[in-house]
Amino acid sequence: VIVGTDDKPIYQAEFPEARSQRREDTLHLNQLTVIHAALDMVDELVWGTQAMYLKQVDRFNDFYVSAFVTASHARFMLLHDARNEDGVKQFFTDAYEAYVRLLMNPFFDSGAKVPASFDQRIRLLGKKHF
Repeated sequence: VIVGTDDKPIYQAEFPEARSQRREDTLHLNQLTVIHAALDMVDELVWGTQAMYLKQVDRFNDFYVSAFVTASHARFMLLHDARNEDGVKQFFTDAYEAYVRLLMNPFFDSGAKVPASFDQRIRLLGKKHF
């Protein structure tokens, strides 16, 4: 999930092939609520470090929430069930590069729907890193 400066989701994707096992409680888990609850932790941590990658910021049951904050204060949030710090960091770095390219496009309106090419790129990165 990419969350804008106004705490509203800009982009959201799910990587179902990345799940190791689908548990019954996952069906009832509102993933966006868990990520939104972790935003407060991200807001606290961002002032204590100069790093963009904040690593694991929160935990809910067997799930971890990792975060990456851009210079414009957009927050990249990832809810995952496996500890793979290197893969998560590389995913965030590559996703940030794709996000910057999207924002630099003069034909892209920041209030418009994210183009399918960006969605395809993020999904490809999800398959690559997870």
